[in-house]
Amino acid sequence: MRILSGIQPSGKLHIGNYFGMMKPAIELQEQGEAYLFIANYHAMTTVQDAGALRQMTADVALDFLACGIDPEKTAFYRQSDVPEVHELAWLLSTLTPMGLLERCHSYKDKIAKGIAASHGLFAYPVLMAADILAVNANVVPVGRDQKQHVEVTRDLATKFNNAFGEVFTVPEPSIRESVAVVPGVDGQKMSKSYDNTIEIFAEGKPLKKRVMSIVTDSKGLDDPKDPTTDNVFALYRLFASEAEQEDLAGRYRAGGLGYGHAKTELLEKLNEHFAPMRDRRRELAEDMDYVEDVLRQGAEKASVLARTVLQKARQAVGLE
Repeated sequence: MRILSGIQPSGKLHIGNYFGMMKPAIELQEQGEAYLFIANYHAMTTVQDAGALRQMTADVALDFLACGIDPEKTAFYRQSDVPEVHELAWLLSTLTPMGLLERCHSYKDKIAKGIAASHGLFAYPVLMAADILAVNANVVPVGRDQKQHVEVTRDLATKFNNAFGEVFTVPEPSIRESVAVVPGVDGQKMSKSYDNTIEIFAEGKPLKKRVMSIVTDSKGLDDPKDPTTDNVFALYRLFASEAEQEDLAGRYRAGGLGYGHAKTELLEKLNEHFAPMRDRRRELAEDMDYVEDVLRQGAEKASVLARTVLQKARQAVGLE
């Protein structure tokens, strides 16, 4: 089974990214042939500062390696280092119905958030399809909000195969149903778009300030509290054992526990969980030659597949 995942380098990675994509990607290393790419071409739809894009791409590479991506098990690469993907995107685009793209909710959502309309933003699902089909991925793990993009990929692969012969593997989405929605400090879904994130590698005073800013209700120290409706507890349970969750939930309901105390316990859990990763990231940042080697080797592995797929597609359409 060949598995493909990707993430945009569009800002500092946060706890929502970790539980929504990073942790599942790391776990998938043990389940099949894994490919993971940094989608820096996709990021250009929203990031148009060259220095910022370079830095954020490097940050994502450091973050994933620090969190447990194993280059011996996962081909880890930059999207821009596999140019075959972009020729393949053009071949797919010649068969892509406009109506299919017009129905994609991600384009509408981003426009609604104020992102400037562009051809790149509109055609984003075609490039995503090329990312997937270039390595003949069988499975694409996605959140429910990304399922439509995999469905577009399946439609385009089937359309191409029907027109020109069996070229592409039609992938299956693997929906991460078990991943809980991670609340941000304001109670909404944690997202860079809402500026409500807690960054994975934040520490010290900046991290404490962010945790202490988590929105709670107005109940006082002595009042019983409902853990099932509290943002602090929702984050705490992501890191705590069942016994620890039950203990804290009991103290919520009994009263005598202030939200400040709960936030302090959450802060301790964050530090406990991410401290080894922070140390590893600092080590990696001192050896960027190693990071570059990992990305280059990952790109070479992905390119071997992509060149084979592209040649087959070029022959099928009559370019060779």
